[in-house]
Amino acid sequence: MRKRKLPGLLLAAVLLTQSGCWSSKEIEDLAVYAGMALDTGNESPMEKEFEQEGGSYSKKNKITATVQIVPLKTGSKDEVKGKTSPYMNITATGDSVLEIFRQFSLRLNKPIIGHHLKIIVISSELLQERNIKQVTNFMLRDNDIRPSVKIFLSTGKAEQALTIKTPDEVPSFYINDVVQNQFRTSKIMDAVLLTDLDALMHSKQSFILQNIIRAKKQIEFSGAGIIKGDTGRWIGNLTQEDVACIDWLTNQGDSGAIKTYDEHHNPITYEMKAMKTRIRVETDKDNQLTFRVRVETKGRISEDWDAEGNPSLRSYQKEAEKLFKSKLTSMLEHLLNVMQTRYKVDVAKFGKAVRIQKPGLWKTVKSNWDDTFSASKINLDIDLQVTDFGSTTK
Repeated sequence: MRKRKLPGLLLAAVLLTQSGCWSSKEIEDLAVYAGMALDTGNESPMEKEFEQEGGSYSKKNKITATVQIVPLKTGSKDEVKGKTSPYMNITATGDSVLEIFRQFSLRLNKPIIGHHLKIIVISSELLQERNIKQVTNFMLRDNDIRPSVKIFLSTGKAEQALTIKTPDEVPSFYINDVVQNQFRTSKIMDAVLLTDLDALMHSKQSFILQNIIRAKKQIEFSGAGIIKGDTGRWIGNLTQEDVACIDWLTNQGDSGAIKTYDEHHNPITYEMKAMKTRIRVETDKDNQLTFRVRVETKGRISEDWDAEGNPSLRSYQKEAEKLFKSKLTSMLEHLLNVMQTRYKVDVAKFGKAVRIQKPGLWKTVKSNWDDTFSASKINLDIDLQVTDFGSTTK
């Protein structure tokens, strides 16, 4: 009897150690979607024609959802190389994302599944009409969608981000991979995942999402959209330089460049190699907040169009340090003005500094933090050192 049980136990152990998609249905019997776009409700010509032919149901056109289906068994981007049509987009309009997805089943020969969803792109126009908690409610509840999905905003129609021209690659995979270039530029934010979004919405604190723009069937990560904490709606954008400055303020950057101009209008560029930022929170007797921000950075002169200058001279480096410090100060002051004056939001984690350093005060101000932050004082202290100038013949 024991000999009969042994092969069965071995077989069970082997099966348990095999990786794969655990589902009640075989993956080849499902339509895997890798990307999703959410726009304001606007029926497509095809939807209108369907309705004219009798294909209508009770709904209000509040949201248009697009999914990018990858006709593969596993959803792996490596399996689409060289194919002429590696994906298919399908769009529908209604007032329930779940119902829209069920409507897709009337037009597809396989039910859609979100196990391999990589990105969700939401148009800023939609988030002016609806709050982000409403439009992402289904995704946060759906067990088939992984919490590691990345969330983006788009200036134009979100659906257009899923129709870009890429070199034999699914647009959703392409956009997902652009995030990996963060080590090259501080203009790319840390990706906001679906699980992060859930926590941010519950905190009622304002936050930003990476913005995507599109031109000539190409995309670019360009700045970030601001989501107001108490309303969950889009209120405006940060520029690319503003996003870079977020890294300087939050001590998260491991890459970054500062370009400025010398007295002869020649461009000169500083490449950051090390950075440390500290924020000290102070209050007076009236609980007026003051933030003292100390930024220390070391880097190199990576580009200099001054044909007469000698970057190996310490005197030259000191003059360059003044230029770079002035430019960085200007960039940071611009961001602070945008946050405190134009939009009256904290999206650079100043609230976190208050919560850690003065937890008692934080309890009294967190419910109205954006207004409190907007009225606070912020002092900048920047120590920038040029420690390298690259290869030179001088």
